[in-house]
Amino acid sequence: MLLITLNYVPGKEIEALGVVKGTTVQTKNFGKDFMSGMKTLVGGELGAYTEMLNEARQIATKRMVDEAEALGADAVINIRYGSASMMQGAAEVVVYGTAVKYK
Repeated sequence: MLLITLNYVPGKEIEALGVVKGTTVQTKNFGKDFMSGMKTLVGGELGAYTEMLNEARQIATKRMVDEAEALGADAVINIRYGSASMMQGAAEVVVYGTAVKYK
């Protein structure tokens, strides 16, 4: 499955099948959350949260691809990601785009 941020597939005629999306809400365990809280005292990257958001993006992307495959899509174009804090230590990640089929 081709996944691109362009609103077309270079060299292909396409037929739009509809919007597809994937979403997840992820959280880290208390121990990692506590250690990340301590890191805020000295600064630097919060590795546990970076890992959590990368995992969340992968899960959301997989769910979007599954939805596109169910429609018979060859690609998803114009992909966009969004995220929001749901509560302390938890984040929602959403990905969406347009499922298309090659003509």
